[in-house]
Amino acid sequence: MARNPYEVLGVARDASEDDIRRAYRRLAKQYHPDLNPGNKEAEARFKEVSAANDLLADAAKRARYDRGEIDETGAEKPQYRADYRGFAEGPDGAKYYTSEGVAPEDLEDLFAIFGRGAAGGAGPFTRRTHVRMRGADQRYMLTIDFLEAINGARKRLLLAPDKSLDVTIPPGLKDGQILRLKEQGADGIGGGPKGDALIEVHVAPHPLFRREGDDIHLELPVTIAEAALGGKISVPTPSGAVTMTVPAGSNTGTRLRLRGKGAPTSDGGQGDEYVTLKVVLPEGGDQALADFLRDWAPKHPYDPRRATGPA
Repeated sequence: MARNPYEVLGVARDASEDDIRRAYRRLAKQYHPDLNPGNKEAEARFKEVSAANDLLADAAKRARYDRGEIDETGAEKPQYRADYRGFAEGPDGAKYYTSEGVAPEDLEDLFAIFGRGAAGGAGPFTRRTHVRMRGADQRYMLTIDFLEAINGARKRLLLAPDKSLDVTIPPGLKDGQILRLKEQGADGIGGGPKGDALIEVHVAPHPLFRREGDDIHLELPVTIAEAALGGKISVPTPSGAVTMTVPAGSNTGTRLRLRGKGAPTSDGGQGDEYVTLKVVLPEGGDQALADFLRDWAPKHPYDPRRATGPA
């Protein structure tokens, strides 16, 4: 039996939308199947947390649940008492008026809504009206690689041993973005359409690249000779390596731009890639270089720390 969604997420009845969102993300990450492979208990807990969030994150569903109109699964609660108050307040001249704006023309129509008990003699609620409802949305989480988010990809999300979803990752997707897959959620009621699958996508960090907006940033090691003399070097980008010219006299911290080598933008454009140079000495030292600098340094004095002022 489904538990109270507030208890599942560990939030109070008057919790704000942000409180609910934070609680869901914390629990979803804790129990996500990708982080708990083979753990059936964690998988069941993740599904329970997702179902509770699906109900409480939707303001309309939450309000209906709080009023007792739907249960913990989002299903309609049966009504055991005919409440005629909704039919008593209609415009002048109308015999009856429902809260939905339906005005039956006569008593026969009214009994058709509540059942045939009074008119047909078969007892109250013998015949119920047909309920047709859309299925509930179901929420999932998917972690993808950095380059898959930049370039786009096709991923398969495993929901259960016998159920999976193929998810298309659009190029340029950002961390935390939610993808909606139409009619891939819970089954509808009474022939109603299925709900949607809402997939929150998280992007794993990359060892080289860092994203800021639609731009990509990269710290690139260079040799002393490349920095001092300049030249052409190979630089990695999300779409493959390109050749870039390093200006002579470059320093650690020098930033160069590769136009159009960033992430795809929402308007069909492309961000840039910013390459920050980092001068790196040879590993283990170099005796010839050390001998050269002993002779060179006294003849070419300079103070790289003068701009910092006295200690």
